[in-house]
Parts: sequence; C-alpha cells; structure tokens
Amino acid sequence: MAGGPPGLVVTAPRAVGVRTPWAQVPARVRAWAERELGSPVVEAVDQVGGMSPGGATRLRCADGRRAFVKAVGAELNPFTPTLFRREVHTLTLIGDHPLWAALRAVLDEGPDGWVALLLEDIPGPHPDLGTDASRDRLTAATDELGVVLRERVPVLPAPDPSRGEADQPSERDVLQHWSTGLDHVGELAPDLAPRWLVERSADLRADCERLVGACRDDRLAHWDIRDDNLRTRADGSLVFVDWGGSLRGSVWTDPLIARLEGVELDWFDRSVAASPALQELGEDLVTAFLVVIGSFLAYRAQTAVDVNLPTLKDFRRTESARFLSGAGRRLGETARRSI
Repeated sequence: MAGGPPGLVVTAPRAVGVRTPWAQVPARVRAWAERELGSPVVEAVDQVGGMSPGGATRLRCADGRRAFVKAVGAELNPFTPTLFRREVHTLTLIGDHPLWAALRAVLDEGPDGWVALLLEDIPGPHPDLGTDASRDRLTAATDELGVVLRERVPVLPAPDPSRGEADQPSERDVLQHWSTGLDHVGELAPDLAPRWLVERSADLRADCERLVGACRDDRLAHWDIRDDNLRTRADGSLVFVDWGGSLRGSVWTDPLIARLEGVELDWFDRSVAASPALQELGEDLVTAFLVVIGSFLAYRAQTAVDVNLPTLKDFRRTESARFLSGAGRRLGETARRSI
C-alpha cells in the first residue's frame, strides 16, 4: 500500500490495483466509519496495494484516532464482497493478536449493498523482502503465525450463513481446480508457457495429483502471504493483513506460500530444505505446487475476463513467470521461455 504519514518511506508492492478513492465511497459508508470511530475524519490517505477495486484508506480523526478502512460494493466486482466476508469470519474467529491487524467494526448491507471493514491501522511500511535475511524473518514470522493460529483454532468450525459468515474454501479443492491449468498449456502463447512445461505436462500431472492428495485441510491458513499483504510495526515485527484468501489448509501451506517471495532464487531451495514441514511434504511436491500455480496463472492471464481489475492480467503473467522459473530450476531446466 503506497502512502502514509508524512516522512514515512513506503515500499512499493508487486500487486498494485486501481482502487476506489475514499471520496467516491458512498456517503453512507463514510458516515458509518465516522460513527464507529466517534470522531470526524480529517485526513484520508488512499492506498493502492492489492487487487480489490474497492476503497482502501487510512483515516485520521479530529481526536487523533487512526484506523484503516476497506470497502467494496458488488457493482465494483461481484466476488470481492465474498472475500471481505471471509476475512470478517476469519478475524472474528481468531480474535486480536499483534501478528495481524485487529478488526474493529463491520458494515454489511447484504447481497446488493456494500461491505466495509474498519481495522487497526498499522502505520509502518510494507517490508522490503529483497534480501535473504528479510525473507528469513518472514519465514520465521510465518512459523510463529502457524503456531498461534493452531492455538486459537485447533478445530475449524462450520460458519453460520445466517450471520453472513463465509466458509474458508478447501486447499484440496483449490489445488484440484488449479491443476486443470496443465490441460491447457499447449494452448498458451509461447511467452506464457516454457517449452519444458508443454513437453512434460503429462509427466508432471502425476506429482500434481500427489500434491492434491497431500492436502489435509485441517487447519486455518492465511494462504495469501506476499509483500503487499504484510506491514511492519514500529519494532520491525511483521503484521499479516488481508485475510480474504484464508482457507482450510495444511501444516505446510503458509510456510510454502511465504517462501514464494524468493521462488526465483536459490534461497528458495535452501529455505525449503530447512523447513521440517516442507521436507515432510517432499521436494517433488513443493515443485509440483510451483507447476500447478504457475500453469494456472498463465492460463488465467490468457483467458480470464476480470471486472474492474485492470492490472490483474499483468500481475498473473509476472507471478506465473516467477513460479515457473522456480519450477524449471528445480527440475533441472533452464526455465528459458521458448519462442
């Protein structure tokens, strides 16, 4: 998220969407935020990180109180309100902790209205994950997150639809769906699919099927750990934000997702080898994960029609290239894209 208090250095994230400015959020939603905060808003700094077309704004009130608000209506994107409701369900389930921004209030106008979340404002910037040491700090924080989530939610309860609670999807179902991207690699433009992926897609499928079988779906996972979904507190500790992608995952889920920040580097292989959870999953299935996510993003980059998400196509292309580069390296390929 770009922007912040004067003098604050902000790291630009990879995912940068086109968001609705606070001034264009419906007046009733803005009035709700002021009522919840108990003081007029005197400064609103719009943020750009992430892909939601809704508003994402840091607010400062007349009494000095600060908060972060995110808001979206179904007319902006039909699926985003579901993600917001899933985030509400998750944050309500896990309560407050320094590892994530606390949920303060929720507005949900129903299927045809707006959904808004008022959250703790984390004034620090996105972390710079450009060094091995910074990525190591992220993986250590992710391990801590896994321990806390397991303590908070030892058994995932079923949501209550009557209260608007949105269920976390199953990692098994997500990866099963994403693995269909391998069915289409031969249809992709050459700059999206390296030759090794096309030539070896049938052989790679077996490991992808084993990966799906390794999903346990027995614990809460953030699932969307990347630079734009992280902030830093004043003491340098990391904060995990944006829980709309949370799902029922496995002990290895978030440790693997966090390491994707360096997937194109040799650091990734060393870090995977140092993780007990990922070693239990197995090196071949770690590589299969990269193949699954890389091929699916490439397919979606070529075929998806996204409502009010103009930067998502290029983001998919960039991330797919990173993941397939990592997979190619681990498979002993050059990962050079064929023409």
